[in-house]
Amino acid sequence: MATTAHAGSPHPESNHRETPQPDSTYEVPPEAAAAASPKPPPRPGQISRLGIAAVVVTVVLWASAFVGIRAVGPSFSPGSLTLGRLAIAAVVLGLVVLPKLGKTSPLPAGREWLPILAYGIMWFGGYNVALNAAEHLLDAGTAALLINVNPILVAVMAGIILKEGFPRWLIIGSLVAFAGVAVIALGSGQRSTADVGGVFLCLLAAALAAVSVIVQKPVLRKFPAAQATWFGILVGAACCLPFSGQLVTELQAAPLPATLGLVYLGIFPTAIAFTTWAYALSLIDAGRLAATTYLVPGTTILISWLVLGEIPTVWGLIGGCICLVGVALTRRRSR
Repeated sequence: MATTAHAGSPHPESNHRETPQPDSTYEVPPEAAAAASPKPPPRPGQISRLGIAAVVVTVVLWASAFVGIRAVGPSFSPGSLTLGRLAIAAVVLGLVVLPKLGKTSPLPAGREWLPILAYGIMWFGGYNVALNAAEHLLDAGTAALLINVNPILVAVMAGIILKEGFPRWLIIGSLVAFAGVAVIALGSGQRSTADVGGVFLCLLAAALAAVSVIVQKPVLRKFPAAQATWFGILVGAACCLPFSGQLVTELQAAPLPATLGLVYLGIFPTAIAFTTWAYALSLIDAGRLAATTYLVPGTTILISWLVLGEIPTVWGLIGGCICLVGVALTRRRSR
């Protein structure tokens, strides 16, 4: 018969030892059970609250940029305005990125610079200059309608290039949201300019932004959002250096409110909003994230109402509600 060693036995390491049997009276601590049990994988498209907050911040700050550009537009030309925004953003974001660069954050090497150069030139440089110039030729509603071709282009390219496919609800929601933007454009004012050059510049800006999103998405798999954004801003600013003389001249003549507006545009819609966009893009499919920008025109109307006292039209309010419905539909998933 097997003998068991007592707690006080002088020979605890006996050659004859029973195999421990599980004790039905022993309860595993909840903390240990939680650590041992595997966590369920996140559902496709599910993002953290921080990711949702990043999307909200991006939409609000980008919407405020349209109001800011309208406010400082008389004092700054398209190229100098872009250079001023990017220069301020580079300094502010550099204070965050530089202390970590090369230590906790890797530096791009070799071919890794190619996509960074691409979206730096196209998005931070070309998109901003084209959009600023277009807003001198088109009314706000027409510009908003044309720029919001961008999410559709992103969805198509993401489906083909990034293999995200073409989810039914993404397509339906995008079309509904685009219809909302069209309604906003319809009620944007008493007149609607259809300058051919302005239309071309808006479509060019939309295409540059769409391609940049597709190019930036893989970069965010290796580099943090702030770092990827900062490098793009530096590239865009370098492309706009030919406007530096113009910027200096216009800064000397600009009133203080316009200069402060330029500082705001550099810090908030550029340094912060492009970083929160990049962070959200690292978590969400490009097509679904781009659809959230349909909320920008409606949000712009609300901000313009609060800041500039511009009362929105009934069409603007209806269009904004349609955009909300459309974006909500893009979040649905087919069963």
